[in-house]
Amino acid sequence: MNRLILIKYGELTTKKGNRNFFIKTLTKNIEHKLSNFDVKIKKDLSRMCIYFNDCDLKKIIDTIKDIFGIHAYHVAYITNTNIDDIASTVLELLKEKEFKTFKIETKRGDKSFSLSSPEVSKKLGGHILKNIPNINVDVHNPEVLVKVEITAKETYIYLDSYKGSGGYPVGTQPRALLMLSGGIDSPVAGYLAMKRGIKLDCVYFEAIPHTSMQAREKVIELTKKLVKYTDSINLHIVNFTPIQEEIYKTSDPNYVITIMRRMMYRIMERLAKRNKAYAIINGESIGQVASQTLVSMKAINSVTNFPVIRPVACLDKLEIIDIAKKIDTYETSILPYEDCCTVFVPKHPVINPNMYTCEELEKKFNFEEMISDAVKNTMTIKIKDIDDVNDLL
Repeated sequence: MNRLILIKYGELTTKKGNRNFFIKTLTKNIEHKLSNFDVKIKKDLSRMCIYFNDCDLKKIIDTIKDIFGIHAYHVAYITNTNIDDIASTVLELLKEKEFKTFKIETKRGDKSFSLSSPEVSKKLGGHILKNIPNINVDVHNPEVLVKVEITAKETYIYLDSYKGSGGYPVGTQPRALLMLSGGIDSPVAGYLAMKRGIKLDCVYFEAIPHTSMQAREKVIELTKKLVKYTDSINLHIVNFTPIQEEIYKTSDPNYVITIMRRMMYRIMERLAKRNKAYAIINGESIGQVASQTLVSMKAINSVTNFPVIRPVACLDKLEIIDIAKKIDTYETSILPYEDCCTVFVPKHPVINPNMYTCEELEKKFNFEEMISDAVKNTMTIKIKDIDDVNDLL
């Protein structure tokens, strides 16, 4: 029997006007991820088929489960549309199984097929009962569920179904910049943004010597964990030390975090323009810390005209942690290395910052020149795999 992996698009099929573009992007992403395997991909508007060597099946399944844009996938057997050949394939497949009850579900993509879906299921079920002893049909709770999909030219038969990552293929939306701090929330925000098709760059603000090289390594490791959902990620490392020290020297201590965030957003906007990105993404969750109240967000957002996307804004911390564990970023995120937002935290950070006060505090130093220098001296690492970054740690 000929086996293949049958992929269902799911949410892609709702985008009728852009369906071809979405499928083309998904195909490109799958081809990239499976470039080390001997596979052949065949697609149409309803499904995609991946033909493979049997020895590679487990590795291929482990790879495609992390590709966005896939609703579900199945290890399927393919035959023609002759009902007798379909029955023979189903029987051959089930003879390898041990079971007492079964059910057959049929779906006809080709409505001109001579039998209706219930008639196909009935005929196939009768053939199975005739050739395999001591089994029964159970339409409510079968031990084995056989799914049969009949198209105009081919028939797909499968038992196993796997849930895909869902969402849209990465690259169906333009680039956006993620503020990657090294904490729990921002990698989750990046993951959720990519799930909506966004091509991601990451920006890390470091404050050496106040932050360590281990903190940078931690952020690189988090980026490497995110890159498995795409082909590559540019990590932009900004030296924030001069700006941070000047803020700490000139600002009201309670406003330090607010002013720092306003400076970061200014830098993010310039980096976004330079890298042709269309939005800023961060891991802010409403009310979680002082800089994440709605009043604080308004005061901080006011310095940029770029849209700011907050994928985890309305999630509880435990919900965010659950996703972080699922995507394998949690254990890295909790490593005890401080980022630039934690080294100068005041005892009583303002939670309802006054816009006028922010602007007056910023007049105390020449931040425009410092921002220009920070952007100019930003270091960029293109992360594809471990070998790309070993020499940069």
